[in-house]
Amino acid sequence: MLDSRTGLAPRGVVRPHLPLGVVVAISCLAQFTVVLDATIVTLALPDMRASLDMSASQQQWVVSGYLIAFGGFLLLAARAGDLFGYRRVFLAGAVIFTLASLAGGLATSPWMLLVARVFQGLGAAALSPTSLNLITASHSDEDRRERAVTLWSLMGALSSVAGLILGGVLTAGLSWHWVMFVNVPPGLILLVAGLLWLLPDRDTGERRRLDLPGALTATLGIGALTYGFSEVATDGWTETNVLVALIAAAVLLIGFVAVEAKSRHPLIPLTIFRLRTVSIGNFLIFCMGVTMTAGMVLLSLYFQEALDYDPFTTGLSLLPMSAIVIAGGLGARQLLPRVGTRPLLLAGGLVTTVGLLWMTRMPAEPAYLTHVLGPTLVTGLGMSLLLPAATVTSTTGVAPGDDGAASGLLNTSRQIGGAVGLAVLVTIATTTTERALPDTTPVEAIVDGFHAAFLVNAAVMLAATLVALALPRSGRQS
Repeated sequence: MLDSRTGLAPRGVVRPHLPLGVVVAISCLAQFTVVLDATIVTLALPDMRASLDMSASQQQWVVSGYLIAFGGFLLLAARAGDLFGYRRVFLAGAVIFTLASLAGGLATSPWMLLVARVFQGLGAAALSPTSLNLITASHSDEDRRERAVTLWSLMGALSSVAGLILGGVLTAGLSWHWVMFVNVPPGLILLVAGLLWLLPDRDTGERRRLDLPGALTATLGIGALTYGFSEVATDGWTETNVLVALIAAAVLLIGFVAVEAKSRHPLIPLTIFRLRTVSIGNFLIFCMGVTMTAGMVLLSLYFQEALDYDPFTTGLSLLPMSAIVIAGGLGARQLLPRVGTRPLLLAGGLVTTVGLLWMTRMPAEPAYLTHVLGPTLVTGLGMSLLLPAATVTSTTGVAPGDDGAASGLLNTSRQIGGAVGLAVLVTIATTTTERALPDTTPVEAIVDGFHAAFLVNAAVMLAATLVALALPRSGRQS
């Protein structure tokens, strides 16, 4: 158990007498790195395509390959951590991610880069849930645990914006190769820190079985779902590859539920969904994936198409929003033990909804300080309250042996929310723009499309807020 006077971690997690801050630092660096890698390539894609003579489809797969591998293997990697040890899976993830990042930076052909991106996704799938597991397994004191989980969740928010900024800086100042190389140092740090500070996983002598049918249906189902929605933005909803992928995903995921209901060693124990905190928390995380992932992409497109910003200026323009997310999140960390998760979820949901509705008023020729800064800061403030509270909610009340399953489920919800949200909102924006074009200027039509997407995004957040009302008032009960 945690020594509340010294703040030292339990003997089974890190080396004796190391502070819990070591666990938090390792976990936060891992989360920052894997989320950074999802966005850092965005602004480097044109240079990658020109340098490696890539087709449009190959360029899309630089993003999709990572997301599909990441989202598809999250549940499998998370459950493997429960069964075989968090340290083993964490170190394996660090090795795969670091080597893949190095290989990607050295790529001289499209296939080399695409294979590297897939393996980066596999490494990220191991690192992300186990980094959260390290926190939940080591923090027996609930208040300390909530503060640590808050920091972990804020790293994801910070790195999603940092990826856009770093991607622009590195591509413009050096070359696209450095958006891959930049992941190598943190990967090595994670590997060395894990080897030095994390204790070897204990072997209980019990026979450990991984639910292979569940792992297969879940991995293929989530991978097909992520692929289907990632292709919608470029191919549309009616293309054969999209329809086949989404139908296959539905069949596989229904099969997964059937397998889990009968399995003696399920990948995801279905009883976990009896916890209102887990069910509602994951719905909120899904909605936040829609808002944060798709919303950030829409904002970056708005800056470039309506304000005519270059990629670097676009990244800098998102800094105030990122800063308010971090500052507000640190404040929310102090409030969590005092007021509980439910009030923060309700307040954050309402504030975010207001910010998104305000974005629907941004004009076709905006001034950044007058029309853009205000709504982005309000939205960032709302997200800063939502993010830590939703993360804590989705892992509250989970039995110790199911920590990995809960962490994998949380990350999967966010990944799927981002993929679904991006496909749906981009489609709404594009369709609205096409309908407006005959009667207005191209720029005004584009802005009308953004307004429609922001309005739907606001409706998603309002729905999340209403669902949060079903949580117990303490926010800590099942």
